[in-house]
Amino acid sequence: MSILQLTGITKNFGGIHALSGVDLDLERGQVLGLMGDNGAGKSTLIKIIAGSFPPTTGTISLDGKMVTFGRPREARDAGIEVVHQDLALCDNLTASMNVFLGREIERKVGPFRFLNRAAMNEKSAELFADLKSETRPKDLVRQMSGGQRQAVAIARTRLSKPNIVIMDEPTAAISVRQVAEVLDLIRRLKDAGLAVILISHRMPDVFSVCDRVVVLRRGTKVADKPIGQTSPEEVTGLIIGAIEIA
Repeated sequence: MSILQLTGITKNFGGIHALSGVDLDLERGQVLGLMGDNGAGKSTLIKIIAGSFPPTTGTISLDGKMVTFGRPREARDAGIEVVHQDLALCDNLTASMNVFLGREIERKVGPFRFLNRAAMNEKSAELFADLKSETRPKDLVRQMSGGQRQAVAIARTRLSKPNIVIMDEPTAAISVRQVAEVLDLIRRLKDAGLAVILISHRMPDVFSVCDRVVVLRRGTKVADKPIGQTSPEEVTGLIIGAIEIA
C-alpha cells in the first residue's frame, strides 16, 4: 500500500490553473524525483502535500486514509516534513540548537526553567551519527559547509519521526563534494525506510538516488516512470515539451 496517494489534484488561483488532475503515489523507502521547468507546478504540488494550502479539487490519502490539511502543522503532525531550499537555519546558533529550534529540551530547577544543552547535544549527536554525517552538535552553523547545513536541516526533521521527507533543491549552489554528501544523506533516509520526494533541476542527482521520476509541465503530469525505464534525454524532452508525454 502506498504511504502517500494523490488523486486528481487540481489547484486554481483565480483564472490560473496551476495544477490539473495530478495523480501521484509514493511508497515507503522510495525516493521520488519531481522535475519540471519553472512554473510547472512543482512548488504548488508540494505546498498542497505540506498543508500550506488546500487543493481546489482532488484527495490526499496517507496509508490508505483520506486526510485534509488546514495548515502545515497538521501535515507535520501526520508525518510529513519539508526541508526548504533556504533551510531556515540560524547562522549564529550551534547545530544542536538549530535541530531543536522551537522544540528545545528544558530542565527545571525549582521554579526556574533552563535549556538542557547537554541533552540536546546528545540527541543531535545521535541523529548525525544515524545520518553518518561528520557534523558536530556544538559547531556554529555559519562555519559549516552546504552539506553540513543540509545534515542539520534533515536531522531537525528526524526529531518528529516523519514518514515522508520533502527536499526542495537540496543541491542547488553547493560544491561537487557537498553534493555527494547530500545525496548520501538522502540514501540514509531511504535506508531508514522513509519516503523522500526530491525536487531538483539537477538531472545527475535525480538519476543517482531516485527510484522514480515524475515530470510536470504546465501543471500537468506528463511522465511517471521508474528511473531505469527512462533517460536524462527523455526527461529533458518532457520538461521542455519536445516530447509530449511518456
